[in-house]
Amino acid sequence: MTDQAPRSTPPTHGLSPGPKPSPNKHLLAIAALRKTIAVLWASPNTGLGVTVGLIGLATGGRVQFRDGCLEFWGGGVAWLLRRFPVRPVAMCLGHVVLGLDAAYLRRCGRHERVHVRQYERWGPLFLPAYGLASLIVWWRGGRAYRDNPFEVEAYNEAG
Repeated sequence: MTDQAPRSTPPTHGLSPGPKPSPNKHLLAIAALRKTIAVLWASPNTGLGVTVGLIGLATGGRVQFRDGCLEFWGGGVAWLLRRFPVRPVAMCLGHVVLGLDAAYLRRCGRHERVHVRQYERWGPLFLPAYGLASLIVWWRGGRAYRDNPFEVEAYNEAG
């Protein structure tokens, strides 16, 4: 038996134990992992969007990176959008937003970012689910675009 008090902390042998990891660092790491998985889950659609966007660039279009997305406009992208039956001014494919021009992309940015989050949830199933939802809505007498639940969510969240 010694007359020394018991140690409350283990000996460090002259080395500092260093700071304890912050719980916030763990939360940030988990959030980063979730985002990475979501981006990968949406990547098949993003690949399609990049392909269309590159065709747009080769035909005089432009590109920018904004809010975690590639935005392509003009050139072949505008030509393609003008040929859709509903005449969209912008549309989303994964983490790619295609638009007629930069002004429309700014105007529709919040709406399209809702679709980006939908792609992150639905991944490669998004396009078939969107098409099926439009078909069901139309078959029931609704508007295939405006009453589609994916669009309703985007309009409600984006204002």
